[in-house]
Amino acid sequence: MNIRFLQTFVWVARLGSFRLTAEKLSTTQAAVSSRISVLENELGVQLFQRDSRGVSLTREGHKVLGYAEQMLATQQRLLQSLGQTDSFAGRLRIGVMDTVIHSWLSDLISAISRDYPQVEVELTADTALNLNEQLLKGHLDLIFQTDLVRADGVRNVQLASYPLSWVVAKGSPLDRSYASLSDLSQERLLTFSRLSRPHQDMLNFLHQQGVATPKVSCINSVAAIIKLVADGFGIGALPPVLVSRELHSQALVALPMEAPPGFAVFASWRVGAGLELNEAVVNLCQSVVADYQRSVSHDHFVLPGN
Repeated sequence: MNIRFLQTFVWVARLGSFRLTAEKLSTTQAAVSSRISVLENELGVQLFQRDSRGVSLTREGHKVLGYAEQMLATQQRLLQSLGQTDSFAGRLRIGVMDTVIHSWLSDLISAISRDYPQVEVELTADTALNLNEQLLKGHLDLIFQTDLVRADGVRNVQLASYPLSWVVAKGSPLDRSYASLSDLSQERLLTFSRLSRPHQDMLNFLHQQGVATPKVSCINSVAAIIKLVADGFGIGALPPVLVSRELHSQALVALPMEAPPGFAVFASWRVGAGLELNEAVVNLCQSVVADYQRSVSHDHFVLPGN
């Protein structure tokens, strides 16, 4: 029985789509359909039901899936025993939030290219809410964002925390002393996309400090927030690590005022037979993040347990 065909079967079962499986395996829908047909003929059973919503496993397909995953796991253990753990190849679909793009993502991509040269990385940048949804639907293999993803077949690990500061343009009308958070909240406050973890945490923080109706503008681009803060449009609640150059040059300054709590960034990835690359890249990512932390101010980028 062809291992590649079993891998195709497992991916169709996970993604519920011939098209998405073809994209994941860098092949065509016709090839995916052909492989499934060959398996069905070999086994003498129908593996999938097909309708307008996609494909789903038949009762026999569910039985075959367990054995197929075991066979793929056995193949991986065999490769490991032969010292071929560096034989990863194919497409890895990674989803990232904007904060990661502006900190250590390029270091991670360089490390993947170095350690796994046969792996093609496909990147999707989006909000945490959308990334979580795409991971659960099987459109992404691995995501970096601010929330734990609680679902069967998904694993999470915290990578780091990003403390926040109130940041303003140096010498602008907003660069002044503030008597209280209520005073500061009379100005326009810039934060991340609506309903994101930083946005919700900011609202909760201000509410706990007695600020009921702050002037908050939500922006889904870190670069846009930094630009607007630099132009004096508002006060940004930003991780200092993302504006270290601007702070060093004093184009921006951090206000000596208690800021909202920082946020954690998690890696969340799909687990199972044939998905060992996800785990390998997460391990690589932890090393990359540790190296990045050594290159910045430690109070601006905090590793778990520190």
